[in-house]
Amino acid sequence: MFLVYGVHTVNAENGNGKLVYVIPIEQTVEKGLESFIERATEKAISEGADHLLFEIDTPGGRVDAATQIAETMQAVSVESSAYVLNEALSAGSYLALNTDHIFMTANATMGASGVINTDGTAADKKAQSAWIAAMKAAAESKGRNSLYAEAMADPSVDLPELNASSGEFLTLSAKDAVEVGYADSIVDDRTELLAKLNLSEAKVVEVAPTLLERVARFLTNPFVVPILLTLACVGLIIEFFSPGFGIPGLVGLGSLILFFFGHIVAGLAGYEAIVFVIIGLVLVVAELFVPGGILGVLGLASIIGALFLSSADIGHMLMSISIALLVSLVVFAILFKRIGMEKGIFRHIILQDATKTELGYVSSVSRLDLIGLKGISVTPLRPSGTGLFDGERLDVVTEGGYVQAQSPIRIVKAEGSRIIVRAIDNE
Repeated sequence: MFLVYGVHTVNAENGNGKLVYVIPIEQTVEKGLESFIERATEKAISEGADHLLFEIDTPGGRVDAATQIAETMQAVSVESSAYVLNEALSAGSYLALNTDHIFMTANATMGASGVINTDGTAADKKAQSAWIAAMKAAAESKGRNSLYAEAMADPSVDLPELNASSGEFLTLSAKDAVEVGYADSIVDDRTELLAKLNLSEAKVVEVAPTLLERVARFLTNPFVVPILLTLACVGLIIEFFSPGFGIPGLVGLGSLILFFFGHIVAGLAGYEAIVFVIIGLVLVVAELFVPGGILGVLGLASIIGALFLSSADIGHMLMSISIALLVSLVVFAILFKRIGMEKGIFRHIILQDATKTELGYVSSVSRLDLIGLKGISVTPLRPSGTGLFDGERLDVVTEGGYVQAQSPIRIVKAEGSRIIVRAIDNE
């Protein structure tokens, strides 16, 4: 695998022999974070951790990622705690509820856990119901009153005493969280937190994402994905209109590489996706030299298939692709209007020379001088064939009838290269 964990030992004394692993949950909750938490947790358990401390500071994020992270947290066989440094909102509060203990700094908050779609609109009732049930179940699994978890996700729950009247999502301050039994205590720092858990002398090991993991998280961010796809499409389109291979092409290919790199490192895509996108690019380029449409359609289908193979959220990927295609069509229209198809890769598949009459080009040789000329049919005319006129063999066609070979014929019309004859005995 690409991932290597950054591990830092804070307190190396043996103390009471306990081992505490500190795992950060920072920024947006997404699939890259899910991958990190899963591997970090596995590492901690495999190395004999006695307690897992999740330090949380997140505004929330994806429900599917939060659900998977929660399953990882629930599956551990040792005690766990959440330390809310600043905020544990939306999916962040759900993750905190999946730990055995919750500690908060004095200014920290948790809650406001309504579920919304990626476009910012409210999720459908089915999704909302499932999320509310998940919030309540998380609270109940750790012996907490599920009413407050429900109020965090359901604005219809009326709790005016906690500044959450009907129509508002509940957000708990640190003080409120302690009063309702959600937080164990308010602490100033990690040292105080460990003291309250009787782990003051424990060996503390911090597991931090490496630079590679941070890059992967950034590249798989729901807001970054459509930008990468748009840059890829626009860059390649501009390259098609440019002579040679330059910066636009590098930007386009680079964006595609970054997209798949981030998704592979985050565990969202396999190498089969890379194979699909390479095949797709080859087919699209081949279509430019062997027009017909089939290769181009297959190429685009292969690339789009690779994108969906790399996505954990089909709806979000569909939206990202739609944005990229819309912007690309606008760019293509502008370039086509201003530049046309005389430059770039298109110059290989269109006629470059003008075939103007003044340059000596004609559509066909005019043979009006042949009208009235008599000859014989060398071959049967059915209705086309060959005729002989004053020693010159010509391709001819009748007006529709059949004429046997060696029959006398006369040229009655000459329409460009089309010479029309009639049997003399029919005149």
